Amino acid sequence: MNRGSPDICDLAPAYVRAIAPYQPGKPVSELQRELGLSDIVKLASNENPLGASPLALAAMRGALEEVARYPDGNGFELKAALARRHGVRAEQIVLGNGSNDVLELAARVFLRPGAGAVYSRHAFAVYPLVTQAMGATGVETPARDFGHDLDAMLRAVTPETRIVFIANPNNPTGTLLSPGEIAAFLRAVPREVLVVLDEAYYEYLPPERRGNSIAWLEEFPNLAITRTFSKAYGLAGLRVGYALASGNIADLMNRVRQPFNVNSVAQAGAAAALADQDFVQRSQDLNAQGMARITAGFGKLGVEFIPSFGNFVSFKVGNAPRVYRGLLELGVIVRPIASYGMPEHLRVSIGTFEENERFLEALERVLRELHRAGSETCPESGER
Repeated sequence: MNRGSPDICDLAPAYVRAIAPYQPGKPVSELQRELGLSDIVKLASNENPLGASPLALAAMRGALEEVARYPDGNGFELKAALARRHGVRAEQIVLGNGSNDVLELAARVFLRPGAGAVYSRHAFAVYPLVTQAMGATGVETPARDFGHDLDAMLRAVTPETRIVFIANPNNPTGTLLSPGEIAAFLRAVPREVLVVLDEAYYEYLPPERRGNSIAWLEEFPNLAITRTFSKAYGLAGLRVGYALASGNIADLMNRVRQPFNVNSVAQAGAAAALADQDFVQRSQDLNAQGMARITAGFGKLGVEFIPSFGNFVSFKVGNAPRVYRGLLELGVIVRPIASYGMPEHLRVSIGTFEENERFLEALERVLRELHRAGSETCPESGER
């Protein structure tokens, strides 16, 4: 062995070695190991508290009989179901191992060292991650009221820019851009820049807030829309997402896609879930009720929060790390979002009625204990 040779890891590109890996929400099993708790409520990862559609569960059980076979690498049945649902051609669809996968596929096609991507502050952490993984330059623009400032994003576009990422609704802040705002941005951005419109939480929007973004694909050939089955469809554990784009863009993304990136059980479950719109409606209704209850609870507690259009809400507390830890000790898992530039905020997913009540009771207890501790350590005011 040549002792003077470099460590093999030092030969990896510097932009890869500098990546800070994505940190998911704390799993229930991890908290069980750490604190020995058994009664735990997880409200950290924006999962559907209703679980999955019964139709999806039945389809997945049936698909288990064929797990010795490779899945359909082209996802014919799932693409056909998506094409019928959205009124697009199958050639416009890219399937992914979750929407994270299709975001990375877009980056693999259009980004490289010397190219650039634009995204907003407080937006989804995967945008800078996939940009850095390609050796491209990421440009983070200032947020406006914790949401996207499209004017600032447009000003950030340069001749080197190849992708603009927009999350609508945004995660982790829940902010929403109007259809008119997005359409105006699409008309202004150069046609050689791909706009990735991330609509992971689209199904949670009330009908009056939804724009027909899919119709924009005909007008804007530089648009790609990403969606997921992980949220309202309740299939987070299966990892199924998809992109809708022009046939040319979809073709390029499919060229760099792994041949069997969506397994057969996931394909069967997603196709069946897509057909169960009654389940999606129940998920929407439960989310609206839970959002109203939690935000009313925040008002009662005097806790500031960001109005949200997703299935989660971010709220501000004086000592977020201590509140987070206090909630963990009471068996309630929420999400710290300091890594999103929001060190004073935590994010809570909307759960069932019982889960939401458990969270609010635990939060009230933690805040009360912190207030009491602060009062006991503060010196008395006034002259002696």
